[in-house]
Amino acid sequence: MTIKLVKEKYEKLLMRNPNVICVGTGSKANKEIIKIFVKQKAQEQLLKSEESIPGELDGFETDVEEIGEVTSLTVKIKEESLP
Repeated sequence: MTIKLVKEKYEKLLMRNPNVICVGTGSKANKEIIKIFVKQKAQEQLLKSEESIPGELDGFETDVEEIGEVTSLTVKIKEESLP
């Protein structure tokens, strides 16, 4: 199975975790990996079992990266610049 298919297979399940922001793919030490971006990393023993992220998915290593809360950027446009 390709990494893309593995990501698609587990993405919805991983996104049920309220701490998970997004799931992607990447590379680490010349190996393809599944990247899981979270609001905040926590020690494994402090997590509930349903919040735990496995170290591997169908043979592909996972890498959890803390990126914090994600918000959209808004840009204020002056009315005079509108046509």
